[in-house]
This record gives sequence, C-alpha cells and structure tokens, in this order.
Amino acid sequence: MHFELFATFQDAADAARQTLEQVASEPVTPTEETISIWQLIKDGGWYIMGPLGLMSLIAVYIIIERAMAIRRALKQDDNFMNKIRDYMHDGKIDSARNLCAQTGSPISRMLDKGLSRIGRPLKDIEVSIENAGKLEIYALEKGLSVLATIAGAAPMLGFLGTVIGMIITFHTMKISGAGVELDQLSGGIMQAMVTTVAGLIIGILAYIAYNTLVARVNKVVQNMEASTIAFMDVLEAPAK
Repeated sequence: MHFELFATFQDAADAARQTLEQVASEPVTPTEETISIWQLIKDGGWYIMGPLGLMSLIAVYIIIERAMAIRRALKQDDNFMNKIRDYMHDGKIDSARNLCAQTGSPISRMLDKGLSRIGRPLKDIEVSIENAGKLEIYALEKGLSVLATIAGAAPMLGFLGTVIGMIITFHTMKISGAGVELDQLSGGIMQAMVTTVAGLIIGILAYIAYNTLVARVNKVVQNMEASTIAFMDVLEAPAK
C-alpha cells in the first residue's frame, strides 16, 4: 500500500518536472510597448499641458532672440576705442560720431551720446553716457523677466497637474467602492506624473537659460563700463 502511494507521488512529480522543463525550453517572446510624445501630452490633460506648451514656446523664442541680441552686443571691433581716441585727439568729433553710427552696438550708441555732449562740463557728459547705458542695458534685458517667471511658474503648474491627477484618482476610488480596477486609476496617476515631468523640464531649461543670458548681459555691462572709463580718460587727458 505504501509502495503504491509512493509510486503515485513519484509519477506525479516526474510529470510536473517534465511540464516545467517543457515550459522553460519554449522561447519567450517579450512584449514591448512604446508611448508617443503626443500620447503623453494627451494623458497630461489639455488644461495643464496647454499652458505648459505655450510657456515652452515663449521660452524658446526669448532664449533664441535674446541670445542673438546679446551676441551682437558682445561683438565689438578691438580697434574701436583706439579709433575713437585718435579722432578725439585730432578734434574730428564728427568722424568719431560717424564711426559710432556705423558700428551700431550698445557701446557705440552710448559713446555717441557722450560725443554729442562734448563742450559741456565733464559731469554732464558722464551723466548722459550713464543714462544712455541704462537704456541699452534695459533693452538687453528685455524678456528676461518673462523667462524668469516661466522658470518659476512651470514647475508649479506641473505640481498643480499632479494634485489634480491625484484628486481624480482618489475620486475614482471613492465612487467605485470596494471593487476598483487598476485601469480605472491609471488615468489620474498618469496625468499626475506627466504634468510633473513636463513642468520640471520646462522650468529647469528656462532657469538655466535665464542665468546664462544674465551672465552674458553682465559681460556686456562690464565692456560698457570699461569703454566709459576709457572715454572719460580721453576727455580729461588735455586738462592734465
């Protein structure tokens, strides 16, 4: 009796082992699903992803436009100040102003304002140059405040989408009672994750671009200050 029971268990074990070996030997084809960017945007919800998309377009425009403007402002002839100095020593003020007009840079426009005040007290000339320089700096910083706002607002808008997504998820759980399926919760959770990622990406890129552009504007300001000092030294030289 015991021998027959043992033989039955042995046969069952052999059959199970053969089944496992057969399953293990069969090739398993992995299934891979990809998700498109458009699908992610749809999952995030138009009322959050729409404003984030608009912010991203505005940020890209400001970054490209300001980068080109600041690059032009930094582009300066190394001999510009030497030519201005030579014209001033020779008394050719009109030639110096023509050179400034042809150059068309923030520094040249600032110095042209000083050249137009030659003959007045040095303090008046210096004040006119400083005022012109402030206007040039203001023009260079145009749009940077908007970029800074996007850098701060985009992550906050993304977190708002996260909160809304979680509210949707918990509301679904509440109205479903005890029997809630995972696919019923996936919509709200997906929205929460997508909006967070989108907001952080836009905010990080805008923040990096803002600080980079501000640093380049500061470089222009340093060049303007150096040119102003050199210009005032030329004006004071004959009096020494």
